[in-house]
Amino acid sequence: MDLNAWRRRRISEPAYRWARKAMPPLSATEREAIEAGDTWWDADLFTGNPDWRKLLDVPAAALTPDEQRFIDGPVAQLCAMLDEWDITWNRRDLPPEVWAFLKAQRFFGMIIPKRYGGLGFSPYAHSEVVRRISAYSITAGVTVMVPNSLGPGELLLQFGTPAQRDYWLPRLADGREVPCFGLTSPEAGSDAASMVDTGVVCRQVVDGRELIGVRLNWHKRYITLGPVATVLGLAFKMSDPDGILGGARDIGISVALVPTEAPGVEIGRRHLPAMQVFQNGPNRGHDVFVPLDALIGGAERAGHGWQMLMSALAAGRGISLPSLSAAACVMSAHATGMYARVREQFGIAVGKFEGVQERLASLAANAYLVEAARRLTCAALNQGVKPAVVSGIMKYHATERMRVSVNDAMDVHAGRAVIDGPSNYLGALYRAVPIAITVEGANILTRNLIIFGQGAIRAHPYLMPEMLALGNPDEERGMEVFHDVFWRHLRHTGMNALRAVGRAWTGGVLAPSPVSGPTARHYRRLGRYASGFALLADATLAQLGGGLKRREMISARLGDILSELYLLSAVLKRWEDEGRKHDDLPLVHWCMLQGYAEIEKRMDQVLSNLPGRVMAWGLRAAILPLRLAKGPDDALTRECAELLLKPSPTHARLAADLQRAAADRVDSDDPLALLTRAFAVVDAVQPIRDRLKQSGVRDWREAHRRGALTDAQAAQLQEAEAIVSRVLQVDDFAPEDLSPQVAAADAAPAERPAVQVETAVKPPAASGDAQSS
Repeated sequence: MDLNAWRRRRISEPAYRWARKAMPPLSATEREAIEAGDTWWDADLFTGNPDWRKLLDVPAAALTPDEQRFIDGPVAQLCAMLDEWDITWNRRDLPPEVWAFLKAQRFFGMIIPKRYGGLGFSPYAHSEVVRRISAYSITAGVTVMVPNSLGPGELLLQFGTPAQRDYWLPRLADGREVPCFGLTSPEAGSDAASMVDTGVVCRQVVDGRELIGVRLNWHKRYITLGPVATVLGLAFKMSDPDGILGGARDIGISVALVPTEAPGVEIGRRHLPAMQVFQNGPNRGHDVFVPLDALIGGAERAGHGWQMLMSALAAGRGISLPSLSAAACVMSAHATGMYARVREQFGIAVGKFEGVQERLASLAANAYLVEAARRLTCAALNQGVKPAVVSGIMKYHATERMRVSVNDAMDVHAGRAVIDGPSNYLGALYRAVPIAITVEGANILTRNLIIFGQGAIRAHPYLMPEMLALGNPDEERGMEVFHDVFWRHLRHTGMNALRAVGRAWTGGVLAPSPVSGPTARHYRRLGRYASGFALLADATLAQLGGGLKRREMISARLGDILSELYLLSAVLKRWEDEGRKHDDLPLVHWCMLQGYAEIEKRMDQVLSNLPGRVMAWGLRAAILPLRLAKGPDDALTRECAELLLKPSPTHARLAADLQRAAADRVDSDDPLALLTRAFAVVDAVQPIRDRLKQSGVRDWREAHRRGALTDAQAAQLQEAEAIVSRVLQVDDFAPEDLSPQVAAADAAPAERPAVQVETAVKPPAASGDAQSS
């Protein structure tokens, strides 16, 4: 008997027929979204047996000399020009000189190759520029990121015709054209297929010549840079009811470049997103005619707009918001650690209270992890990979960890961060959180439908070929391919089941590690969870099939496991890339232990909610016989918190080149520079204070009078007291400065409101801070 023929007739063919009926058809937009971009390390994780040496061999992201010069030159100059309070509350926009500087230095052309007049930067350099600017101004950071992310520039580079690139890219690079992109409309947010914006193929006489083109009607909103844009990238549904092009009547989603000065375009009004003042607003078009060559990629690309957008997003989503989020996590950790060191209550620094130390440890670990994941993702992008699933992971988890970090920072700062004014360095970050959570794919959608939904199909070693075979209109050929892939899938699942059981029941001891030393155990344990995840994913897909699309909570939890595996891989990779710094190990261990607890929690939730209970019990016995991951213990949490409470090489690495130079005077108007100075001064005088405490004299003035302190030591303590007092103060305003009814009659240019801040030397405890009550 021919065993292969028997398996095909008795097993493969019935499975093929059942699956063809059970598998829900993919919509065009779903298929294009799934097929966009590339797989990368996510595919290794899906195998259940990732090759760790492959990960460690990925070259670390690095700047070229030209890119470093740009960071040290124009980027540093730009940051010195930015005053976020003035931008937000006085001007409601970037100053004219900043706009001019951005254009002159080609900030809007970072991704455009040098042959078109752009800077030709790598994805990592693009990310670094956005990260550093965002640490000074969210408004400026968003303004720079958008033209270099999902927009006309990226689309032209990937899909534009030679003529379109030659014309538009030089103009975008030097700022003659300011781009925006119109996708979201009142009817269509995440569900772009439901957009009602239309483009009808027609003939129209223009300057005495009859042209074939598209008559556009649209209403878009939430369009960043829209109010100041000179060219609009527009997504719309294209149709050809009169058959002018000789093809389909309903062509599908297409993308065109529309000059905003074209007749029928209405643009210029503004939204105010969460009191952030980057340019954002709605626009409309009524019977706007553009020739066919306005379609990005020409007429040949008509109807391919969604695939084009998803391909561009696969890269851009992994850069823009993760860069801003990394800046927010680092700044939150850095500033909060310094503040918790200089702020005292009950006679000790608030950073010594264990409740605060829990937040500090989380802040430090989040800063380390998000920055690690940003660098790893940029390393992939630098190699030309467009990792669609990884970009979704980064967008969701970087912005969610930004939310956690900023909230933790606000909690520790208390009233100091609640009162707005030029001295508040956290308020803008706090207001930016809901924007980051929402744009470039709302986080709820990304977690529930995209990370695992797209990842399972694209990154799984066999699922995509099986689905293509099932969808093949030639059933005989489809059956032939399905039979081959199906049995390879079964063999893979069987081997992975044995691997998962062995690793789970031995605590990962049998899993491989590419290194020896203190992190070897983490590679083994991640290997254990990767094999368990792969088996759980296969079993869930087998049981729920296409129904998994409607079981969003299960899909989201599986996506959480995949995400944790990626993020923890990035942590280990960062520690290796930075030279295995022993002082950073507490952060590595904290991140890993916290991640293990999250993985086991999500596995438990999936197993508890699978409808097939017998299978669920068997899977639990195989991959999660015991829940052993409890997260970091108190001793490790205290150790991580202490890393933020004193100057050290680890603290400097965590700050990741975003720390401000210490202020050289007490009346400096840069609150973070003042805090940096206070942090250094307080640390320097701590040995003097310790000796005073041991002597029983708490008042340094009394000790100085008794001769227990030298004049130099007394001067140090006085300086520390003065600068801490200055750091703890909050802003207040004259009533007329806050009233919209005043200055309406004042036509003078906007000026910085008069802000009173006490500068006299006072005891460290200051009024206006919730922690003093």
